[in-house]
Amino acid sequence: MGEFDAIRPYDDAEVPAVLARLLSDPAFLDILTHFRFPRAAGAFGWLLKPLIARRLRKEFAGVTCVSTLQDKVEYYVDQTIDRATDGVTYSGVEQLKAGTAYLFLANHRDIVMDPAFVNYAVYHAGLPTPRIAIGDNLLQKPFVSDMMRLNKSFIVHRSISGRREKLAAYQLLSAYINHSIRNDATSIWIAQAEGRAKDGDDRTDSAILKMFHMSRKDEAFGAVIQSLNLTPVSISYEYDPCDQAKARELYIRATTGSYQKAPGEDDNSIAKGITGYKGRVHINFAPPVTEYYEDTKQLVAEIDRQILAGYRLFPVHYLAYAMWEGKDEALQVPGAEQVFPADELAKAKEEWQRRLAACPEEQRPYLVLQYATPVRNQYQVRQQAPVA
Repeated sequence: MGEFDAIRPYDDAEVPAVLARLLSDPAFLDILTHFRFPRAAGAFGWLLKPLIARRLRKEFAGVTCVSTLQDKVEYYVDQTIDRATDGVTYSGVEQLKAGTAYLFLANHRDIVMDPAFVNYAVYHAGLPTPRIAIGDNLLQKPFVSDMMRLNKSFIVHRSISGRREKLAAYQLLSAYINHSIRNDATSIWIAQAEGRAKDGDDRTDSAILKMFHMSRKDEAFGAVIQSLNLTPVSISYEYDPCDQAKARELYIRATTGSYQKAPGEDDNSIAKGITGYKGRVHINFAPPVTEYYEDTKQLVAEIDRQILAGYRLFPVHYLAYAMWEGKDEALQVPGAEQVFPADELAKAKEEWQRRLAACPEEQRPYLVLQYATPVRNQYQVRQQAPVA
């Protein structure tokens, strides 16, 4: 058994057997049937499932490696993106060099689509896609684990509770990330903090940065970071398909002090995040961190600066900020009408009013918060030193 077998993605030799297992999994076929035929799946699922399985077995019959699988899947990813967005743009991807591995550290808004959009940008730039960090809390169903590990995902053991076990898990994760970049020359995607930024406040958790260093304690922290081509990534959604659910959770936390997820809630968030309307999406790749940082505090400040500055603000963000109780007049944020053309703004106002109306009144401040916070953060950064 290899050192990283417990967490690594599947390799090429494992692809045919895992694909065969996946295409025989009733739970996986049930999800596909409901996605493809939402109206007929209930009454005719018994008939549709074997037909879908047969078609997929035929389509994926010649797939024997991960890259061929990703080529096949890309068609479906493109279709999903076309249906659920008004277009995807990216900036900074041109600075990524073929043959160089990067550690993409990104803000986190959506469970599946954040790394999918980074993959999309990198794939369409003609570069190898990164390995993706995914929490084991999202892999409760065997077919989800199979599906993600086929798509170059590796496991982050978040559900471990013992201090010693948690330390060992982070040590292994650190070793795997370093090995992937330095030995395998394969890029990594990982979120800047555990869990999505449900309040719209994208902040880097210093524990993530310390974890990168854990397996190379005999080297200086700054030198380790310099060797990993750490690249801050900003993912911006015009509209968040899960914004109502996030507002509800934030409200419950604020009024009761805690929030307990319902069974299947993560699955619902994943499905809504994939299929729900997002408007426009932008991915910005900042330049890799080359400066030497003595400690995590300095590095956190720089990564946050790059991610917040690289976030694309859409009209809805300015509309939310204008009605936010927490807005800071000293930042002198202009009104949306000063930044965007009238037709673009009119469309955004209509969609924003629809979302506000759909949200229970007591939860609306938390809907506004999600969209307003990135405006405050970016204008705070603009008042500081300019971002390179």
